[in-house]
Amino acid sequence: MIRRSDNVAATRVRDIVGSGSLRRLARRAGMHRFHYSPVWGLSRTSPLDQARFMDHFDRFVPARHRGFARHQLSHIVPRQHWGIGRVRLHGWHLYFKGGWGSGSGAVDHQVAFLESGRSRIALAIFTQSDGSHRYGKQTLRGIASRLLHALPPAGQ
Repeated sequence: MIRRSDNVAATRVRDIVGSGSLRRLARRAGMHRFHYSPVWGLSRTSPLDQARFMDHFDRFVPARHRGFARHQLSHIVPRQHWGIGRVRLHGWHLYFKGGWGSGSGAVDHQVAFLESGRSRIALAIFTQSDGSHRYGKQTLRGIASRLLHALPPAGQ
Protein backbone atom coordinates (compact mmCIF):
# COMPACT_ATOMS: atom_id res chain seq x y z
CA MET A 1 0.00 0.00 0.00
CA ILE A 2 1.27 3.42 -0.84
CA ARG A 3 0.20 6.96 -0.02
CA ARG A 4 1.95 8.31 -3.10
CA SER A 5 2.11 6.60 -6.45
CA ASP A 6 5.63 5.42 -7.13
CA ASN A 7 6.24 3.07 -10.04
CA VAL A 8 9.78 2.25 -8.88
CA ALA A 9 8.54 1.09 -5.46
CA ALA A 10 5.62 -0.77 -7.06
CA THR A 11 8.03 -2.53 -9.40
CA ARG A 12 10.18 -3.58 -6.44
CA VAL A 13 7.14 -5.04 -4.69
CA ARG A 14 6.06 -6.78 -7.89
CA ASP A 15 9.55 -8.28 -8.22
CA ILE A 16 9.44 -9.55 -4.63
CA VAL A 17 5.91 -10.94 -4.85
CA GLY A 18 6.16 -12.25 -8.41
CA SER A 19 3.72 -12.38 -11.29
CA GLY A 20 2.33 -15.76 -10.19
CA SER A 21 1.23 -14.36 -6.83
CA LEU A 22 -0.37 -11.35 -8.52
CA ARG A 23 -2.29 -13.63 -10.86
CA ARG A 24 -3.41 -15.86 -7.96
CA LEU A 25 -4.61 -12.82 -6.00
CA ALA A 26 -6.53 -11.59 -9.03
CA ARG A 27 -8.22 -14.98 -9.41
CA ARG A 28 -9.01 -15.17 -5.68
CA ALA A 29 -10.47 -11.66 -5.83
CA GLY A 30 -12.71 -12.59 -8.76
CA MET A 31 -10.91 -10.32 -11.24
CA HIS A 32 -12.08 -11.91 -14.47
CA ARG A 33 -10.53 -9.30 -16.76
CA PHE A 34 -7.12 -8.99 -15.13
CA HIS A 35 -4.22 -9.40 -17.56
CA TYR A 36 -0.72 -9.09 -16.15
CA SER A 37 2.12 -7.36 -17.98
CA PRO A 38 5.64 -6.74 -16.64
CA VAL A 39 5.17 -3.12 -17.77
CA TRP A 40 2.71 -1.53 -15.28
CA GLY A 41 0.90 0.56 -17.86
CA LEU A 42 0.19 -2.46 -20.01
CA SER A 43 -1.49 -4.57 -17.31
CA ARG A 44 -5.25 -4.53 -17.68
CA THR A 45 -8.26 -4.83 -15.40
CA SER A 46 -11.84 -3.57 -15.44
CA PRO A 47 -13.86 -1.22 -13.25
CA LEU A 48 -15.99 -4.20 -12.15
CA ASP A 49 -12.87 -6.15 -11.12
CA GLN A 50 -11.58 -3.18 -9.14
CA ALA A 51 -14.90 -2.38 -7.47
CA ARG A 52 -15.23 -6.03 -6.45
CA PHE A 53 -11.69 -5.97 -5.03
CA MET A 54 -12.36 -2.79 -3.05
CA ASP A 55 -15.68 -4.10 -1.77
CA HIS A 56 -13.89 -7.09 -0.24
CA PHE A 57 -10.55 -5.36 0.41
CA ASP A 58 -10.12 -6.69 3.95
CA ARG A 59 -10.27 -10.30 2.74
CA PHE A 60 -7.14 -9.79 0.66
CA VAL A 61 -4.96 -8.08 3.27
CA PRO A 62 -3.59 -10.14 6.16
CA ALA A 63 -5.25 -9.17 9.45
CA ARG A 64 -1.99 -7.91 10.95
CA HIS A 65 -1.57 -5.42 8.06
CA ARG A 66 -5.17 -4.19 7.64
CA GLY A 67 -4.84 -1.14 9.87
CA PHE A 68 -1.71 -0.05 8.02
CA ALA A 69 -3.29 -0.69 4.60
CA ARG A 70 -6.42 1.28 5.49
CA HIS A 71 -4.30 4.12 6.88
CA GLN A 72 -2.36 4.32 3.62
CA LEU A 73 -5.55 4.42 1.51
CA SER A 74 -7.10 7.09 3.72
CA HIS A 75 -4.02 9.35 3.81
CA ILE A 76 -3.12 9.85 0.16
CA VAL A 77 -0.62 12.69 -0.24
CA PRO A 78 -2.30 16.07 -0.98
CA ARG A 79 -0.97 16.42 -4.54
CA GLN A 80 -2.57 13.08 -5.47
CA HIS A 81 -5.76 13.73 -3.50
CA TRP A 82 -7.98 14.64 -6.46
CA GLY A 83 -11.12 13.25 -8.09
CA ILE A 84 -13.12 11.37 -5.47
CA GLY A 85 -10.69 12.67 -2.85
CA ARG A 86 -12.17 16.14 -3.36
CA VAL A 87 -15.82 15.08 -2.94
CA ARG A 88 -17.38 16.03 0.41
CA LEU A 89 -18.75 12.88 2.02
CA HIS A 90 -20.27 13.78 5.38
CA GLY A 91 -19.91 10.94 7.86
CA TRP A 92 -18.32 8.53 5.39
CA HIS A 93 -14.72 7.39 5.65
CA LEU A 94 -12.97 7.26 2.26
CA TYR A 95 -10.26 4.77 1.25
CA PHE A 96 -9.04 5.23 -2.33
CA LYS A 97 -6.26 4.92 -4.85
CA GLY A 98 -5.74 6.59 -8.20
CA GLY A 99 -3.87 5.71 -11.34
CA TRP A 100 -3.02 7.77 -14.38
CA GLY A 101 -1.03 7.67 -17.60
CA SER A 102 2.01 9.70 -16.53
CA GLY A 103 -0.02 12.90 -16.52
CA SER A 104 -0.83 12.59 -20.21
CA GLY A 105 -4.61 12.25 -19.93
CA ALA A 106 -4.38 8.88 -21.69
CA VAL A 107 -6.00 7.27 -18.62
CA ASP A 108 -7.18 8.54 -15.26
CA HIS A 109 -8.66 5.99 -12.86
CA GLN A 110 -9.72 5.82 -9.24
CA VAL A 111 -10.96 2.98 -7.06
CA ALA A 112 -12.44 3.40 -3.61
CA PHE A 113 -14.48 2.05 -0.78
CA LEU A 114 -16.41 4.16 1.69
CA GLU A 115 -17.68 3.15 5.11
CA SER A 116 -20.18 4.64 7.51
CA GLY A 117 -21.04 2.45 10.47
CA ARG A 118 -22.05 -0.91 9.00
CA SER A 119 -22.65 0.51 5.50
CA ARG A 120 -20.07 0.10 2.76
CA ILE A 121 -19.91 1.23 -0.86
CA ALA A 122 -17.22 0.38 -3.41
CA LEU A 123 -16.67 2.01 -6.78
CA ALA A 124 -14.20 2.25 -9.62
CA ILE A 125 -14.14 5.01 -12.20
CA PHE A 126 -11.99 4.56 -15.29
CA THR A 127 -11.52 7.16 -18.01
CA GLN A 128 -9.35 7.22 -21.09
CA SER A 129 -8.42 9.66 -23.86
CA ASP A 130 -9.15 12.60 -21.56
CA GLY A 131 -6.94 14.98 -23.52
CA SER A 132 -5.18 16.13 -20.35
CA HIS A 133 -4.62 14.89 -16.84
CA ARG A 134 -6.36 17.99 -15.49
CA TYR A 135 -9.50 17.18 -17.48
CA GLY A 136 -9.31 13.53 -16.32
CA LYS A 137 -9.13 14.61 -12.66
CA GLN A 138 -12.11 16.92 -13.13
CA THR A 139 -14.04 14.11 -14.83
CA LEU A 140 -13.33 11.72 -11.95
CA ARG A 141 -14.51 14.31 -9.43
CA GLY A 142 -17.66 15.07 -11.41
CA ILE A 143 -18.60 11.41 -11.82
CA ALA A 144 -17.90 10.63 -8.15
CA SER A 145 -19.94 13.67 -7.06
CA ARG A 146 -22.90 12.58 -9.16
CA LEU A 147 -22.71 8.96 -8.03
CA LEU A 148 -22.40 9.78 -4.33
CA HIS A 149 -24.43 12.99 -3.91
CA ALA A 150 -27.43 11.15 -2.47
CA LEU A 151 -25.52 9.20 0.19
CA PRO A 152 -27.26 9.60 3.52
CA PRO A 153 -25.23 11.23 6.28
CA ALA A 154 -23.59 8.87 8.76
CA GLY A 155 -25.94 6.92 10.98
CA GLN A 156 -28.98 7.00 8.67
